[in-house]
Amino acid sequence: MQLATYISDLLYRYECVIVPGFGAFITRYESARIDAATETFHPPGKSVMFNRQLQTNDGILANYVANVEGQSYTLALQTIRNFTGKLSLALSEGKTVTLDNVGTFSLNEEQAVQFKPSANGNFSTASFGLAAVGAPKVSREVYKESVEALEEKSPILFTPEKRTASPYLKYAAIGLIALTVAGFGGLKLYEGQVQDYNFAEKQKAETKLDSQIQQATFVIENPLKAMNVTVPKQKGKYHVIAGAFRIEANAEKKMAQLTQRGFTPRLLGTNKHGLHQVVFSSHEDRIEALKALRAIKATENKDAWLLVKDISE
Repeated sequence: MQLATYISDLLYRYECVIVPGFGAFITRYESARIDAATETFHPPGKSVMFNRQLQTNDGILANYVANVEGQSYTLALQTIRNFTGKLSLALSEGKTVTLDNVGTFSLNEEQAVQFKPSANGNFSTASFGLAAVGAPKVSREVYKESVEALEEKSPILFTPEKRTASPYLKYAAIGLIALTVAGFGGLKLYEGQVQDYNFAEKQKAETKLDSQIQQATFVIENPLKAMNVTVPKQKGKYHVIAGAFRIEANAEKKMAQLTQRGFTPRLLGTNKHGLHQVVFSSHEDRIEALKALRAIKATENKDAWLLVKDISE
């Protein structure tokens, strides 16, 4: 029956395919499973079941038949009616009807339609091409208890080997200790002589240096005047902010970077959120502050912003 192929095709795309006037095929997901009786792994997929109660036409099968067969929707419905009529007639005669890749239909003793899905029917596109895999039991080696009993009855005994120490090694060790003690005493004597010599030479050098310092005379004819360098403090309530940092060390690092780039940054303290604020510059005039902010955004930091706050120096 050609219509069985169309139903099988649609089950890959839809979870429910209704055959008008006969029933509906519904797919459901099944996870991978193992059949202990046949020792086989079955892949995950979608199996199909049949519901006799759903017979109202939803248009899916009819439209598909019309497109594939190249006929009108009305003629496609008539084709489906002919299919269901032949199927119902065969069942009423006690025959078993098979739809390839879908399943088989038959009537039970109470004349109710019975459906058995095909064993090869897997309508999951994700599992396409996956077949069942045989998984025979792994035979494990079992040690016999008789071997263990034999090991307990026949223990293995080890006899320690006696070794005789050579007297020559004892005399050699005594001689080595004597040489070590003598060498250590000589080294200490030499170090004491070197320290005494170094101390005497140090005293001579310090005495000579003191006499040279006392004899030296320093004359400065034209002393330079002291220079007073004034570093201007930034004032104003308009502040161009370079950034706010949770960790103070990061704020100081940012200040060092700005100083290298020619700015005179400073820390403005912490805000209400506990962040350390680094300032590019502070201004008393709002227009000047906006000009500075615009220039910094264009050349240095597009995320810079203006803070208006009175801060006492």
